[in-house]
Amino acid sequence: MRLHIGLVHYPVYNKNEQRIASAVTPVDLHDLARIGRTYGVTTFTVVTPLKDQQGLVERIRHHWTAGFGASYNPHRKKALELVTLTDSLEDGIEKIHSMEKEEPFVLATDASRQKENMLSFPDARDMIRQDRVVFLLFGTAWGLDQEVLRQSDAVLEPVMGVTAYNHLPVRAAAAIILDRLVGAHP
Repeated sequence: MRLHIGLVHYPVYNKNEQRIASAVTPVDLHDLARIGRTYGVTTFTVVTPLKDQQGLVERIRHHWTAGFGASYNPHRKKALELVTLTDSLEDGIEKIHSMEKEEPFVLATDASRQKENMLSFPDARDMIRQDRVVFLLFGTAWGLDQEVLRQSDAVLEPVMGVTAYNHLPVRAAAAIILDRLVGAHP
């Protein structure tokens, strides 16, 4: 399987639909790395142009992969080894292309339903099972900027609950989506 995940911190929206760069949340790093390792993803790329936030990611990654945390919790080490860091989505795509020797299919996630280039879970699952290189993007804050959605090859259909409320935490959305795409069920 050649599935890569990305957590985009820029460009994303705030609650007023303004373009922002969101802060890295350490729990997102830990949990998405653990979810990614559980579901067999190849890399987990954190996208942020903010140097202080990159420093935070590097300190956390180093602590759990080479520092005291590596020997204290080998399971966490194995998960955090998935983490890569990039300034921009374009750089993340290029890193995957260089690693895989194939252009990745960029698949964005979004909670809204109105997308002309929407891909269903079954179609995305089939693409992954056919060993296609896929870069699955998750947004922070209030979601991925329209620019990211336009740059993507498709937008995955949203996870829908049973109410009109639809603002899952990114860790929960990632777990649900990865289970639907690569989980050990039909």
